[in-house]
Amino acid sequence: MVRTRKERKAAGDIKLAHPDRSGVPSEDTLLKLAQDRNLFEQAEQQTGKTKEDEPEDDALISPTADRIMEAILWSASLSMLHFTLDVLVQHQYAISIIWPQIIIRTMQAFAVFLLLIYVLHPHASVQILLPGLPARFQSPLRQAIFFIASICSGCYLIHISNRYGYLAVMKQSPSLGCIWVWSVIELNLTPAVLSLAIAGGFFYQGGYTVRAPY
Repeated sequence: MVRTRKERKAAGDIKLAHPDRSGVPSEDTLLKLAQDRNLFEQAEQQTGKTKEDEPEDDALISPTADRIMEAILWSASLSMLHFTLDVLVQHQYAISIIWPQIIIRTMQAFAVFLLLIYVLHPHASVQILLPGLPARFQSPLRQAIFFIASICSGCYLIHISNRYGYLAVMKQSPSLGCIWVWSVIELNLTPAVLSLAIAGGFFYQGGYTVRAPY
């Protein structure tokens, strides 16, 4: 770009000099000005007040309400499983499906599962299952209950599916299947695998079959 005569004259009046390498700024910087006016402390205080004014999410729901909601969620899942098994077992025996009866049985199963899960399912707010028992035995007791329930429900489901008539199977197998699945889910890995192995051994030693008994 072509400069005018005035611009060339003004540029010639500027004296050349080496930059200041002493490290000490000759004028106040923005950082120093902010420190002098305590702007950082004021910002921290304002941030602290904002955090205190915000409600905590954990305080919005009480532990009891959280436990009830968790029990409802588990019960709804198991009730849907009960509904599915009920439909499948009736379809297996070529029985005409009466939907109102299935819905009523599903609602009854939901009420039973809600009670059982609320009492037996572990929750952070309630760690005591049996009052008076030391805390270190609470979790093993819960695991023992689910371990026994898993073995009993699994083995009995195998037994009635092969030895009982279709009416008994249709009536009992959906509930037994749900209890079996729930018990295995609640167990730790080692006892869960062990309970399934025991059910498999019961199936093999009893000479049972997966075929329909008709």
